[in-house]
Amino acid sequence: MYPEELTNPMRAELSDHGVAELRSSEDVSTAFSQAGTCFVLINSVCGCAAGGARPAVLMAKNADSKKPHQITTAFAGVDPEAVAAVRGQFPEYPASSPSMALLQDGDVVWMMHRHQIEGRHPGDIAADITAAFEEFC
Repeated sequence: MYPEELTNPMRAELSDHGVAELRSSEDVSTAFSQAGTCFVLINSVCGCAAGGARPAVLMAKNADSKKPHQITTAFAGVDPEAVAAVRGQFPEYPASSPSMALLQDGDVVWMMHRHQIEGRHPGDIAADITAAFEEFC
């Protein structure tokens, strides 16, 4: 577990802008059981990837494009129960933090792993997320 002094600003970067936090397995069950599309970011303290992922999610959220019914996040190393529940929804994909998934009626239709985030500009990551929103939402 990471100290709150370190993670609270990273958490707030998303939650202060309307990204719903999934902090327990019940939160995950509730979010993923709803019909429609649900985007989830597994947040991370990793500066090399999460530092680009968080702003990219906000750019995609604010873009003039289609949007999923829900935009959510669970924080690896902070909310282990929620992260395990999220990853349990798509066990065929290897765990990576950060990572992102777009689910449609509970099924993964798009996934982005850490290796697809690292070293990229947030705008480029946001373009990929927005393209997924356009295709599946």
